[in-house]
Amino acid sequence: MTEVVRLTLVSHAMTDAMAAGRFPGDEPLNGVGRRQVEAIAAQINRDVRQLTGPERRARQTARLLGLHPTTEPLLADLDCGRWRGQALEAVHPADIEAWLTEPRGAPHGGESIVDMIERVARWLESLAKTPPATPTVAVTHPAVIRSAILLALDSPPKSFWRIDVAPVSRTVVHFRNGRWTLRL
Repeated sequence: MTEVVRLTLVSHAMTDAMAAGRFPGDEPLNGVGRRQVEAIAAQINRDVRQLTGPERRARQTARLLGLHPTTEPLLADLDCGRWRGQALEAVHPADIEAWLTEPRGAPHGGESIVDMIERVARWLESLAKTPPATPTVAVTHPAVIRSAILLALDSPPKSFWRIDVAPVSRTVVHFRNGRWTLRL
């Protein structure tokens, strides 16, 4: 088995929106988030291709990790449309229920879970086609990491919300023999 790509996905650190239960905008890390990154910075391999999502919280996490990444638009967070910046409690419960149970739905007017997974699939496909095998670290969002895990496991979109991705956690996937695998 020849390994084509080793990809380490790093979830961005804590923000005030996360702590308050608000849908994300383009907010920076908070003090807790900065300390989270400082605690793991020495554990990150910097001798690899480095990518980050375009949002401030992802770019700031990458910089605090000592990375100098290229911004990759396909690593953007899930677009929550008109819910952006709102507290979870401010959204009608029926809309939240629909969003959590219907992966093709986007009651917020943004991106559906299925659309998100398809976007991440396009990005993973582009990595798999990039010769030679290049180890990569990508600082991104829990939604992107959930999508990559679902794709590696060939799991259905309805499982998206069953994956908990902690701030500054690392998830490793490999591409070999034509498929992505999750490494635990």
